[in-house]
Amino acid sequence: MFRLSDCMNQLVRPTPPRFRRAGGVVRPVVIWNLTRTCNLRCRHCYTVSANTHFPGELTRAQAMAVVDDLARFGIPALILSGGEPLERSDFFGIARAARQGVRYLALSTNGTKIEGETADLIAKTGFDYVGISIDGIGATNDRFRGMEGAFAAALRGVRACKVRGIRVGLRFTLTRDNSAELPQLLELCRDEGVDKFYLSHLVYAGRGDKHRLDDTDRSHTRAAVDLLIEAAWKTARGHGGPEIVTGNNDADAVFFLRWAEARFAPGLVANLRAHLAAWGGNSSGIGVANIDTLGRVHPDTYWSDYTIGNVKEKPFSALWEGDDPMLATLRQRPRPLKGRCGACAYGDVCGGNTRIRALQLTGDPWAEDPACYLNEAEIGVAGGDAGRLQVTPFRGKSHDPAHDFAN
Repeated sequence: MFRLSDCMNQLVRPTPPRFRRAGGVVRPVVIWNLTRTCNLRCRHCYTVSANTHFPGELTRAQAMAVVDDLARFGIPALILSGGEPLERSDFFGIARAARQGVRYLALSTNGTKIEGETADLIAKTGFDYVGISIDGIGATNDRFRGMEGAFAAALRGVRACKVRGIRVGLRFTLTRDNSAELPQLLELCRDEGVDKFYLSHLVYAGRGDKHRLDDTDRSHTRAAVDLLIEAAWKTARGHGGPEIVTGNNDADAVFFLRWAEARFAPGLVANLRAHLAAWGGNSSGIGVANIDTLGRVHPDTYWSDYTIGNVKEKPFSALWEGDDPMLATLRQRPRPLKGRCGACAYGDVCGGNTRIRALQLTGDPWAEDPACYLNEAEIGVAGGDAGRLQVTPFRGKSHDPAHDFAN
């Protein structure tokens, strides 16, 4: 996850970077898919969920054992996800136990079930954050989500969280069919007092792999990230708006760094780069892990075809600290990257981007990420044409945020 707003703040109120300690295994943020059952049928769902029962999911006793192990292991955060996690009958029992054992507890949901007693229970459980997925305004969202009225129900869920004092965010997966609605979604966040906006780039996993042709072309991706940078800059300057983060395309950090290089003093840019290097880009198998509905552990949520082990047979903590060869290679810095990714001058910032896309398209997890939208000159690859980062305006007329610096 690229925390754009936090990085933007380093250009306004810089602080010293904090590097991870060398050696040892990083305790990861764990994303736990509690069930594949879901009342929606989203076209890019990475778990291929549906409104039916799926056999083999963890029992309540098995789930409670996982909670105990994660608490003892000292993970920094636990995200309860699905499918739709609220479809699981023992969800709140698991959540209450997790609340007692982990420092940060979040819920990832489609939001359509958050009302009345369910909303009250979410507040009473003490979730630190609720992320609600949305893929456009009105009918656009309903078409992506496979249910008429899904947008209205999700918005009702946002408002139910806000009125109960729960920190809430919107998650938006960018595709060629909904990218034009990004400005409206940012406006919605401002109007509804949404705390965080998360833009997810499409990952070729689950139904997302079947719909990989829906992925935006490079000009649309660049324009979308440019718009987010503009919004984050305004917020950093005190104009309000949600915290902005992006996920599943760590080239966003390089794009932002190049944007900053063209506009800020070298000292500020050097400090920003140091922060980005301390973050290190893609964190699959390092700072993030996944437990799927059957108890299988993966380097992240999109690596469903690669399993480290199963929590039904061995505790997560033991699996994470074990000698799995893929985990060991993902944790290498630098990683054994090939092609453009291997030659990139920003490997310390990006970390090689999202390896699962390379694996899906080439069969090689270390090949270049096909969704990197920067050209050779921008990533410092020999033979590229030198020049400034070219920013594509999202809307009809050009707007250069640099004009704001004079104010």
